[in-house]
Amino acid sequence: MNARPSGQNRTSAVMQQRREPHNSLDDFPTPPWGTRALLERLDGDLRAMSCREPCANRGFMVRPLAEAFGSVDALDIFDYGAGFRVEDYLFGPAPEEVDWTIANPPYRLAEQFIDRMIATSRRGCAVLVRSAWTEGVARHRSLFSKRPPSRVLQFVERLPMVKGRVDGKARSATAYVWVVWEMPSIGNATRLEWIAPCRRRLERPGDYDTPA
Repeated sequence: MNARPSGQNRTSAVMQQRREPHNSLDDFPTPPWGTRALLERLDGDLRAMSCREPCANRGFMVRPLAEAFGSVDALDIFDYGAGFRVEDYLFGPAPEEVDWTIANPPYRLAEQFIDRMIATSRRGCAVLVRSAWTEGVARHRSLFSKRPPSRVLQFVERLPMVKGRVDGKARSATAYVWVVWEMPSIGNATRLEWIAPCRRRLERPGDYDTPA
């Protein structure tokens, strides 16, 4: 057994610093129950609406989106072997509009994703980010002061995300939120809501199986 160095810092603040190299794909798939927690808070008949997931990865977010929406357009810049269209969402002509765009975007590119998501979504868009991502003077200046979100949905339970896979037994010190922009309320006051404990209720058999 390897002994842990006595000087290693394991504080929550340090563990929340999920930093990836500049050229990283930021491969942290979303446990499906985390997406279902958002979906049950969206208004309207989702079966009559379309959705886009531009960071489809291995499909762990696509599957719960497909349970709720009438159609889901799934793509990613990298081929993870799940059969989704390989395409760079941020560059080239803007995609056709959909009702909702929902994603767990790369941390360092989240603002660029949000810009395009707002521009190409009829009903709204939502991003899953670290709670700490909502902090910062620069981000407030460039995004939140100009286009404040409609809602910030804070998970009460920790949503464990592991590099390169989903793991039903994983633990996490990182707190996550859904940040939601809803049309036509962009620019109005932001509402903070808590996502009450729901993991046990929203998990399904097969959630942690790698999609075919």
